[in-house]
Amino acid sequence: MWFVSDLFATSAAPRAPLAEQLRPQTLADVIGQSHLLGPGKPIRLAFESKKIHSMILWGPPGVGKTTLARLMANAFDAQFIALSAVFSGMKEIREAISQAQSTLDHQGRHTVLFVDEVHRFNKAQQDAFLPYVERGLITFIGATTENPSFELNNALLSRAAVYVLQPLNEAELTMLVDRAFQALSVNRCLTELALERVLAHADGDARRILNLMEQLSDAASQQGLSKWDEPFVANILTHVARRFDKGGDVFYDQISALHKSVRGSNPDAALYWFTRMLDAGADPRYIARRMVRMASEDIGLADPRALRLTLDACESYERLGSPEGELALAQAVIYLAVAAKSNAAYVAYNEARALVREESSRPVPEHLRNAPTQLMKDLGHGVDYRYAHDEPDAYAAGESYFPKGMREPHFYQPKLQGLEIKIAEKLETLQRRDREARAKIKGATKAL
Repeated sequence: MWFVSDLFATSAAPRAPLAEQLRPQTLADVIGQSHLLGPGKPIRLAFESKKIHSMILWGPPGVGKTTLARLMANAFDAQFIALSAVFSGMKEIREAISQAQSTLDHQGRHTVLFVDEVHRFNKAQQDAFLPYVERGLITFIGATTENPSFELNNALLSRAAVYVLQPLNEAELTMLVDRAFQALSVNRCLTELALERVLAHADGDARRILNLMEQLSDAASQQGLSKWDEPFVANILTHVARRFDKGGDVFYDQISALHKSVRGSNPDAALYWFTRMLDAGADPRYIARRMVRMASEDIGLADPRALRLTLDACESYERLGSPEGELALAQAVIYLAVAAKSNAAYVAYNEARALVREESSRPVPEHLRNAPTQLMKDLGHGVDYRYAHDEPDAYAAGESYFPKGMREPHFYQPKLQGLEIKIAEKLETLQRRDREARAKIKGATKAL
């Protein structure tokens, strides 16, 4: 009779993934992050001085956040406890603290408590660590892909240093490729084009490139290939998932780059960031909404066609969907970039809002008030109102449309760009007529 234990006893232990096999065991093994690990840099100094401290490691996936936390625990002979904020709650936090206290009491060892995706913990969960960090029971190391200043409590941030980890560059990724070949006992058989494709797929992520190397090795072994060329690599890469976190920092960095490229009148850069976001899976409708904002904020009345063209592109996308509708959005992106620029309307709107917030509510002048009933007319509503269409050139020169006693603010100052050149000329003419009309009224009043 066979027992379950007998069956498993005859089976070989599963092979650890390549990324785990090549996880650095010492600080010298770590590739990248020289701004933190190089001579005289903050984390290197913490290792060398034997003074461990709580920290937040902020960076994209696959750049070594977990590895650094493990190395720190090993270097200081500390107990390493890892939690994932995705799967943990207050129960797991209490158990970890209890384990840390027990280890200190019975073994005299300190504990490094590592929390992955720490930004997913709510305020109460984040606050739960504070007294134990202050007492020195644990050294807290949190890892996050989100901006800590937005996602973490100020109380926790004040007790931990924040270190920003960067994606690995091509040279660093190439070093990992070489290590992978060595670990896989395979001669370096990537062609230059294939290597470029592998590096592009990795997008700065060490874990991703090692996983890919393992997949390529397995596929090449099955097919009996001795050379990995670009078509072979392309066939393995069924979908290139770029680094893009909807709602995260990379998302807002890229939309910021698109907006600033449009504002800077660089159509090529604008098109580049537009396609980068689409390639990474951004919702074209979101990009379209931001483009409408650009048309009003950065172009405005210098070229009013920009807003209409952008709205037409939005409608075209709604009718056609992806990928056909994306061309209409691309056309609008290019137009926004090359259009004449003016933020005069944007500045005027913000100044008007600021003034209205700061001032008390001034009453509407009587001559501008609505008078639909006889009572309102008897109360003086609408009296002495000058109907502009009955005036020369359909303009009531000298008329005031502001509350009584309010100084005219002149929010809108057209820029000498595009159509606003003509608008500025017209406004100057109208303002001159106002000055002349008011001077006549003032002179007539003095004569009386």
